[in-house]
Amino acid sequence: MVRAIMIQGTGSNVGKSMLVAGMARAFVRRGLRVAPFKPQNMSNNAAATEDGGEIGRAQALQARAARRVPHTDMNPILLKPETDTGAQIIVQGKRAGTMRAGDYRRNKAHLLDKALESFGRLCRDADLVLVEGAGSPAETNLRAGDIANMGFACAAGVPVVLVGDIHRGGVIAQIVGTKAVLDAGDLAQIRAFAINRFKGDISLFDEGRDDIARRTGWPCLGVVPWFNDAWRLPAEDMMDIRSSAGGTFKVAVPQLERMANFDDLDPLSAEPGVTVEIIPAGRPLPGDADLVLLPGSKSTIGDLAFFRAQGWDIDLYAHVRRGGHVLGLCGGYQMLGRSIDDPDGIEGRPGKVDGLGLLDVDTIMTGDKQVTLRHATALPGGEPVTGYEIHIGRTSGPDCARAWLEIDGRPEGAASTDGRIRGSYLHGVFTSDPFRARYLAEFGQEALVGYEDGVDQVLDALAEHIEAHLDLDLLLELSEPPRGA
Repeated sequence: MVRAIMIQGTGSNVGKSMLVAGMARAFVRRGLRVAPFKPQNMSNNAAATEDGGEIGRAQALQARAARRVPHTDMNPILLKPETDTGAQIIVQGKRAGTMRAGDYRRNKAHLLDKALESFGRLCRDADLVLVEGAGSPAETNLRAGDIANMGFACAAGVPVVLVGDIHRGGVIAQIVGTKAVLDAGDLAQIRAFAINRFKGDISLFDEGRDDIARRTGWPCLGVVPWFNDAWRLPAEDMMDIRSSAGGTFKVAVPQLERMANFDDLDPLSAEPGVTVEIIPAGRPLPGDADLVLLPGSKSTIGDLAFFRAQGWDIDLYAHVRRGGHVLGLCGGYQMLGRSIDDPDGIEGRPGKVDGLGLLDVDTIMTGDKQVTLRHATALPGGEPVTGYEIHIGRTSGPDCARAWLEIDGRPEGAASTDGRIRGSYLHGVFTSDPFRARYLAEFGQEALVGYEDGVDQVLDALAEHIEAHLDLDLLLELSEPPRGA
């Protein structure tokens, strides 16, 4: 019979996603059929699934760790922030509209049924379902109608392990304080705690670990040291992306306010000859960059205004005058054109704005959203490329005659007459080792990494790391058949 357990955190970004990925690979290596599940996620870094929907990138990585095909049931509710107060709502992989934060809080309870429905389907084909929470169960102001943490755990009858992040400091207060604010029903779901991201001699925290156990009455599953290769796995949250120092070939990436699908950067960061520099707001684009990469965006027109507000448009034009190269992916591709027209106000206020004018193309925003896995061929080399599209809008114009990709016999993307400015809607192009090698060779650089194999090697190493420091036998013992299984 299927069993389930939920990993909740004392706050956001305590490493829950990474722990679940490591646990998934560890239990699969033990011969179990494992499925990852996150009832509600908030991320603009989404992944396309074979069933034609989108889920959080972390759940796609966890599916890979579990050696499963990613499915929309693994993350039935996905919130994609478009503004500071509103987000696009994805329900079981499909766009269900846009909602302000206050309205979502008042109306989210009915989405619990969708989450339980997806969870039930996953349970039919698994020995163990690893559930990941979101944020913290200690946010008592969000408890009413909660579907991300204790609301789901109680409704589905899933036991909980609470994880604290010692790297942030105050981990004793994180865990003991969480216990102090939870009501009796929620506390009854918690079976154990764990400590994540310890640096140094673990034995130095023995007294702290025992103090938490004494104050809470919960056993400790373990203290997990910092996993040094975590950066080599696709990041889920913009908080996780960072510059990577490598070789002399420099890729500058402006950190857009609504940056999305930035996993495009991961294969480049993995190359020892490439330096990927993330440029935060307030800093100019570096004058010594070889390539400026404009990433995807959840709100293209808004992020274009943000780009200009930083003065990055001036820096970009100077980069081009110096002979530099520019690559725009998805929203970044749209920004490079002459204009972006949103007549129906899909992204916000209706209107048309000037683009950066570096590609002779125009974009019109349309209500139909493209969410598709793609098999493409790079031009002119013929290298196979596997990627995905997640976007609204159609782009056309003279520079599309110089497409540098082909999908199902149709051209994809655009390029300037000198080939130094390129754009495409296809995410994931650099995961193709042959294409990345040819692209870097154009700049006199050698590609040395087998990216996809490298991700699986890191997942195996993560599983061994988790096995060494967490009591997975106890975790499995604490897991229970969910209600209705």
